[in-house]
Amino acid sequence: MNACFIGLGYIGLPTAIIAARHGVDVLGVDINPSVVEQTNAGHLHIIEPGMEALLREVLAAGTFRAALTPAPADAFFIVVPTPFKGDHQPDVSYVEAATRSVVPYLREGNLFVIESTSPVGTTERMADLIFSLRPELKGKISIAYCPERVLPGNVIYELVHNDRVIGGVDAASTEAAKEFYRHFVKGDLHATNARTAEMCKLTENSSRDVQIAFANELSLICDRAGINVWELISLANKHPRVNILRPGCGVGGHCIAVDPYFITAAYPEESRLIADARAVNNYKAEWSAEKIVNAILRFRIDHGRNPRVALMGLAFKPDIDDLRESPAAEIAADVMKRAAADAEFMVVEPNISEHAEFVLTEAAEAFEKADIVAFLTGHTPFRSLPAVESGKVILDFCGLFDGKA
Repeated sequence: MNACFIGLGYIGLPTAIIAARHGVDVLGVDINPSVVEQTNAGHLHIIEPGMEALLREVLAAGTFRAALTPAPADAFFIVVPTPFKGDHQPDVSYVEAATRSVVPYLREGNLFVIESTSPVGTTERMADLIFSLRPELKGKISIAYCPERVLPGNVIYELVHNDRVIGGVDAASTEAAKEFYRHFVKGDLHATNARTAEMCKLTENSSRDVQIAFANELSLICDRAGINVWELISLANKHPRVNILRPGCGVGGHCIAVDPYFITAAYPEESRLIADARAVNNYKAEWSAEKIVNAILRFRIDHGRNPRVALMGLAFKPDIDDLRESPAAEIAADVMKRAAADAEFMVVEPNISEHAEFVLTEAAEAFEKADIVAFLTGHTPFRSLPAVESGKVILDFCGLFDGKA
């Protein structure tokens, strides 16, 4: 079995590596020459614990290589981004471009799978595209959708052990896709149709978005009521059937912050709760920025000088380098723009070495110098900072110190 993965990002590259470790000869394709060059040199261009060692292992074994263009294979996998266009309308142009790139290489008996998060009906549309360009393949190749389910930072384990939902355009396609994933997935493989599999991915992340929105809305209420939201949630969760999540400064990443829009764009009248949850989580970022700006102005009034402000974290969740749709990064940019004349800013993100927009400062240095410290991402190293006893103005949007600072 040999496979071609189109897209070597946060999901495509790890999946390709794991498949290559389990007996599949893999070609990984990306349009970015730098990604291809780094990958073939054994350097992981993303942060994922343990994955670089596996990359070097499969390169040395000759079961994996990266390239700029596809090649003939038994199976093709589309693992490219699906960004927005306009007013949160899903953009499947990358999926379409990736599909077109492999069409010349398809042959009878091949498997074609989309893993990219996609609006309902995308797999069927790509099947129509393939057959419009290669009508002789109709009924002779298998086409399916299989969404990823991984947690950044734990990808090696989850790619192997998590259950997968696999939906083909017909029963034979579903079985063909299941046969491939059995190479490396030890979790259960749940068969369905393509549309249900597509909606399953969107549903999973929309459900989480709604639950986070409840926690974020609760944090807004508690702020007005003078209640420690962290203590409140801890107490409420003592109920045997209550499990409230922890609030933050918003929701980011290319899953929870994006997938609900794929539903609301297609079914606006039927998805009001999902849309309201998105609005709450977006507002939480605006609210957090306002809290920081107000703290800066209060400090200037109380101390007669501009404060030094440390903005701690840019990634969308703890201990990763992924800044996609990150509320922390948006808050940092907003605050620095609005209060540029009122404060001196230091930006901290320990998981990246440089940023195009921000000059980065080491965490300990920023914390020591700062008068105001705003924790935007709950990175583990931040927990060891002496925030509680520092006497500084601490804005803990992540619950690192559970309201004790």
